[in-house]
Amino acid sequence: MLSALARPSGAALRRSFSTSAQNNAKVAVLGASGGIGQPLSLLLKNSPLVSRLTLYDIAHTPGVAADLSHIETRANVKGYLGPEQLPECLKGCDLVVIPAGVPRKPGMTRDDLFNTNATIVATLTAACAQHCPDAMICVIANPVNSTIPITSEVFKKHGVYNPSKIFGVTTLDVVRANTFVAELKGLDPARVNVPVIGGHAGKTIIPLISQCTPKVDFPQDQLTALTGRIQEAGTEVVKAKAGAGSATLSMAYAGARFVFSLVDAINGKEGVVECSFVKSQETDCPYFSTPLLLGKKGIEKNLGIGKLSPFEEKMIADAIPELKASIKKGEEFVKNMK
Repeated sequence: MLSALARPSGAALRRSFSTSAQNNAKVAVLGASGGIGQPLSLLLKNSPLVSRLTLYDIAHTPGVAADLSHIETRANVKGYLGPEQLPECLKGCDLVVIPAGVPRKPGMTRDDLFNTNATIVATLTAACAQHCPDAMICVIANPVNSTIPITSEVFKKHGVYNPSKIFGVTTLDVVRANTFVAELKGLDPARVNVPVIGGHAGKTIIPLISQCTPKVDFPQDQLTALTGRIQEAGTEVVKAKAGAGSATLSMAYAGARFVFSLVDAINGKEGVVECSFVKSQETDCPYFSTPLLLGKKGIEKNLGIGKLSPFEEKMIADAIPELKASIKKGEEFVKNMK
């Protein structure tokens, strides 16, 4: 997938400018000064798909924007600081990415972040509902299993809810699955694709190794270990950083990959598929991540779960109670908001 992030050649850049009507994505990053926000903003600035990049946070955004604005790519960058500048940051946006919030520390689950991040996401998405109601909303802030229901309920409250445009970014689970499978099999990770369904926390992360392309086989003990590693990969990074944060660089890469796929689809590219945690009727969970065909208006078609192995079927059954509880927690949070 790196090719999407690699700097295009001069000729490729000129080609992209010749279709400039399509390559004019106006993207906002909310939480742009943070550990994910800064590298994510850098990757977005580096893309010829982005013409305007507006950066919001409660600290440091003028500096981050000034720094990024010196990069020799076409995206116009501007920083916005504090709640009174948020409306201006959002006006006219096609797409909003939300990496805002606090990261995990060792010993924390994603759900431990709930109280702080739920309030942050509710506040930011309320501003989106008011100032860019038609934009695609991509939420990175954890716990995604609850922050997507929060986003949906906030948009409903404002009367502008469109389930085809609200995405929980679970791309990092796919990126990790691709990487770990490629390592074990000696493959090029850019050519491996493992769908990851369910949610974005612990056992709700369900990698469908049986649907991997190219086809791969693992003995059951190795498959169990690989699955566990994919599910707990975030914790692997939290532990390795020893209190200095959680996955930021790989998350920024995965967030950028998802944004570029969505922008490609908005621009009319056909056959763009990404997994994402969205409103869904694929299971009896009201939200569920599956492969989605993306289009000009967001989700064009939910491609569903596909054929499963018995091991994968059991993982789904085990995940659903936890997923339902996290979803309910998010919905209740908005209902009880003042």
